[in-house]
Amino acid sequence: MANTHEIKVERREVEGKGASRRLRTAGSIPAIVYGGDLTPVAIQLNHNEIWLASQNDWFYSSILDLSLNGDIQKVLLRDMQRHPFKQLIMHLDFQRVNENEKLRTAVPLHFINQDTSPAGKSADVVVTHELNEVVVECLPKDLPESIEIDLSNLAVGGIVHLSEIKLPAGVELPELKLGKEHDVAVVIAKHGKEEAEAEAPASAEVPAAKVAKKDEK
Repeated sequence: MANTHEIKVERREVEGKGASRRLRTAGSIPAIVYGGDLTPVAIQLNHNEIWLASQNDWFYSSILDLSLNGDIQKVLLRDMQRHPFKQLIMHLDFQRVNENEKLRTAVPLHFINQDTSPAGKSADVVVTHELNEVVVECLPKDLPESIEIDLSNLAVGGIVHLSEIKLPAGVELPELKLGKEHDVAVVIAKHGKEEAEAEAPASAEVPAAKVAKKDEK
């Protein structure tokens, strides 16, 4: 079972740009809750509390319990609007979830034991994480806050594919249902020389016609 994360909210009685601006000045975040069989509801949240919560992976990938005077609604964060240069959250969108229906959402990947792997111990090997999150499909009760990938056996030249990720019970990767070509690399361990050669720009070639004219002079 995933951890429970309760967030207290208040109903937002007045909407509009002016009202939202006043809320932000007062230290609150305007937000909306939608989905399910209920109508959308405008709410507001304490900015400092949400800012602290937003520093954690679980805020983006877990089922959240929004508490409105004790009335709990289970939701997923679907959108966050940030200020372009200030440390301010401008608006949040939450979607209600049905505990009996499967959902799809992105979950962060956590890579462990890389430093102690054969590839990690090699000075001339570069280990790249091609993906930092994956989209999963599962019931809300099975949704993991993150998925660990154990790299303790990662060899030099090794590749970890999507299909090799060990998933919690009840969790699937819908991408793998689309065909073998979607079984992409998640982690790649390359020699540093190979990595440099792959990134180096190709040398410019002089057209044969120009070489011939030069020789004629």
